[in-house]
Amino acid sequence: MVHSVSRQSITGDAGPGAPGGAAQSGASPLPGSAPRRRGPSPTARRQRRAAFLFLAPACVMVAIYVIWPILSTIRISFFNWDGMTDPSFIGLGNYVELFHSSTFYTALKNNLIWLLLFLLAPPMGLAVALYLNQAVAGIRIVKSLFFAPFVLSGVVVGLIFSWFYDPTFGLLALILGHGVPVLGDARYATPGIIFAALWPQTAYCMILYLTGLTALNAEQVEAARMEGAHGWSMLWHVILPQLRPTTFMAIVVTVIGALRSFDLISVMTGGGPFESSTVLAYYMYDQAIKYYRIGYSASVAVVLFAIMLVYIVYHLRRMLRAEQ
Repeated sequence: MVHSVSRQSITGDAGPGAPGGAAQSGASPLPGSAPRRRGPSPTARRQRRAAFLFLAPACVMVAIYVIWPILSTIRISFFNWDGMTDPSFIGLGNYVELFHSSTFYTALKNNLIWLLLFLLAPPMGLAVALYLNQAVAGIRIVKSLFFAPFVLSGVVVGLIFSWFYDPTFGLLALILGHGVPVLGDARYATPGIIFAALWPQTAYCMILYLTGLTALNAEQVEAARMEGAHGWSMLWHVILPQLRPTTFMAIVVTVIGALRSFDLISVMTGGGPFESSTVLAYYMYDQAIKYYRIGYSASVAVVLFAIMLVYIVYHLRRMLRAEQ
């Protein structure tokens, strides 16, 4: 017996009940070892593959019609090109000329004016949406009347307000009793165009807010009423916090519309008088189409895109921080 025990201790063979038997046979992991990670299941892999297949067409479209034009515009902005002959590389020459042009600063100033005055559209749209968000007889007809300006094209809106501002037979001349050359005066041309643009933009913001008002949490509104909230306190502390995503969307769309304003300016003033009402988008078009300066107009487009990108990223970060 003594001999057999010594053989077991020398050879290290332990029985199934020995403390080290299971560890040596590999039946269970060591106490200090990490568990082996399992890969995704076949169902998860199929779901990922299906999601990729559904997203692939949209990603291809975005890459072709968004990403590639942006990169191509940035590349063209470093060339002197008329759109027909071979482009010649001039580096930052277009940007140097752009930042030394007085018309560029006039257009930039007008874009800032557009940005400040055009931001009246979201609060005006909210006011109209609050008025229309009630169940009374005939409210659908009233909603369609307020919605009508958004359906009209920019050319139609521009023609309507051109007739409205006409100093000889326009409605404004009848109201004031004398003609005012709004579109022919450098002081009034830009505010007059912005006033015309506010008409359809307010209708669009109204639609956004009407959609947001239908998604309000009725329990929070009822609880606020039971607590005595009404009027401005209800609007400020209960309604507006729930409309924050809608407000963000309305502001972003309004800012983009203000920075890319083109059609009304083209129809109503053509950038005049004496380029006093031009903006960056119209200045870009003017240089490319009338003067065949494709590279220079591309540099204007890059500056305009950078301004939009900075503003949108800033508001996105503010919204994400507020939600967190």
